[in-house]
Amino acid sequence: MLRVRQYVPADREFVLSLAPRLAIGIPPWRDPQKMIATVQGWITESIKQHGNKTMVIVAEDEHGERLGFATVSHDTHFTGEGQAYIGELATSEEAEGRGVGKALAQACEQWAREQGYRILSLATGAANERALGFYRHMGYLDEDVKLVKLL
Repeated sequence: MLRVRQYVPADREFVLSLAPRLAIGIPPWRDPQKMIATVQGWITESIKQHGNKTMVIVAEDEHGERLGFATVSHDTHFTGEGQAYIGELATSEEAEGRGVGKALAQACEQWAREQGYRILSLATGAANERALGFYRHMGYLDEDVKLVKLL
């Protein structure tokens, strides 16, 4: 049994511990340590904004063991249309394949609907095949492609 609930301050260490999971699939030309530090910054900022601009959600099992987290916030598409945005969604390695990511994504979708949004967006690494497959299976569509050239 999974329970999805709002973040509480006692979750901070657990949530930050999942930062390396959000660096899976980064391209080889990016520094993994810088990526993890950046992700920790994103998570910290989401925690600061929790309950205001952002909602931080934690998934746990029936024994209260934390299994994953997600952040969802108010955002604006470059066209000016308001939308919700999943900034981070990560599960512990042990929780993979147990429906935790799905429960977190569904909680983000519910929050977005409650806020009146018709669009929920997110970004993930192009090489993170597992995440791409997961999100596509959940009904997410490709919208933008970012290209880089190494010089």
